[in-house]
Amino acid sequence: MKPFTQHEGLVAPLDRVNVDTDQIIPKQFLKRIQRTGFGQFLFYDWRFREDGTPDPDFVLNRAEYRQASILLARDNFGCGSSREHAPWALQDFGFRVIVAPSFADIFYNNCFKNGLLPLRLPGEVVDRLFAEVQRRPGYRLTVDLESCEVRDGQGWKTGFDIDPFRRESLLKGLDDIGMTLSKEMQISRYEQKIPGYMVPTEA
Repeated sequence: MKPFTQHEGLVAPLDRVNVDTDQIIPKQFLKRIQRTGFGQFLFYDWRFREDGTPDPDFVLNRAEYRQASILLARDNFGCGSSREHAPWALQDFGFRVIVAPSFADIFYNNCFKNGLLPLRLPGEVVDRLFAEVQRRPGYRLTVDLESCEVRDGQGWKTGFDIDPFRRESLLKGLDDIGMTLSKEMQISRYEQKIPGYMVPTEA
């Protein structure tokens, strides 16, 4: 997993509440066996018309947001089913940060396990960011996980809270497997102390 220390990027506004995981990545695209390649299906039913052509009115199809790597959203982002494909699709599309007042719990946890930062900010701060995106074309933010701070290039900044364990995992780029492997020496020392009769043998 790629470490996350600081990210600076273009902000795309998705001004909708209760965005569920079936909208993020529709169920018909869950048959892939790799973690990659889901970005092309992100928000498929919103990005494309029934005839398969891009909908020019959808925010991510607009030229000014095509290079966005920070998604600005509303309350309860990632609700619905628990599919881990949702953060895979967002990340594969190019997003590294999702900013919203609140997230569904399972989606929130899945983001951290896949190197995507779900950043919770107060509703009034999110309102201000939506206004700035509309007022300033090409609006960008820097998200600094080391200092737990978000700032723009005009002098505005705000802090944020994050669970210390999740923060450390992102900073080091460790998913669950990586976290276990980082304790390999301690695990080996423990295993050496186990009496022989307790060690599993092959059938």
